[in-house]
Amino acid sequence: MKKYAPIDALKSPRFCGLTSFMRLPHLRTTTDVDAAIIGIPFDTATTFRVGSRFAPGEVRNMSRLLRPFNPAQGIEIFEHCSAVDYGDVDVVPGYIEKTYMKIVETMQPVFSAGVIPIAVGGDHSITLGELRAASGRYEKLALIQFDSHCDVWDDYFGEKYNHGTPFRRASEEGLVAPESSIQLGIRGPLYSAMDLDAARALGFEVIPEREMAKLSIADVVSRIRERVKDRPTFLTFDIDFVDPAYAPGTGTPEVGGPSSREALEIVRGLAGLNLVGFDLVEVIPQYDSGQITSLLAANILYEFLSLVAKNKESHNRDQR
Repeated sequence: MKKYAPIDALKSPRFCGLTSFMRLPHLRTTTDVDAAIIGIPFDTATTFRVGSRFAPGEVRNMSRLLRPFNPAQGIEIFEHCSAVDYGDVDVVPGYIEKTYMKIVETMQPVFSAGVIPIAVGGDHSITLGELRAASGRYEKLALIQFDSHCDVWDDYFGEKYNHGTPFRRASEEGLVAPESSIQLGIRGPLYSAMDLDAARALGFEVIPEREMAKLSIADVVSRIRERVKDRPTFLTFDIDFVDPAYAPGTGTPEVGGPSSREALEIVRGLAGLNLVGFDLVEVIPQYDSGQITSLLAANILYEFLSLVAKNKESHNRDQR
């Protein structure tokens, strides 16, 4: 099998060449590919700050710092995982439903080929399009949602599609199984108590940040594993899950969240789950400080790739 891997930074300095994630080949192919990085630069479904359309480029730029061996996971990623930078979805700025069609058009072949997409947004509205794309291959995915907001409003300003509604729509459309899904890190002021109750009423397990902070990382990971079990699972990570002291470049920051270290450790604990798709959303470079939010985002995507590699390593070992 042909393996797609990054350019060797010991032969070509990391500041050289065109920008792709980790300097992976920029190829729109699913042949001999395990994972595909996909940019979705859509941000006109936000309710406060815009600018996450520029995140895919900036996160790719900061990913130049990443190296192929992940010591936390003890794995040489590209010995087990062939990956490409698939490029960006050609979104339609200002038109969310047309953009959903573009996301499905671009990503459905990726899911259908058994390739694991790792998307970088864009605001959180894009996840609904990704879940629609996945539905051609998977029925009712489990959802792991790292976020400070539940994003299950019925509407916002009378509109059904924006970055505060995707998981109510996903539940209504039968794209996710709320009884196997979990939302972590929820915090911040609400319009009413119903905002928190709405997610639970739909069937999601919700772990607010105040509760999560009392648990060890191992306990949080255990709660996630108990919830999703071996069901095909989509992991969505809103960067505002992390405290704005560590990730200031986001659209709706909420204080009192986990550190970047804690976030990375929780993600690392998910190796072995049946993870079939990932995204990371809501990075806004113009509100960033010293590029720390984009750097954290690149590292989280790196951990997603590492999870794919760990699962491939385990699968290949079992086949021997």
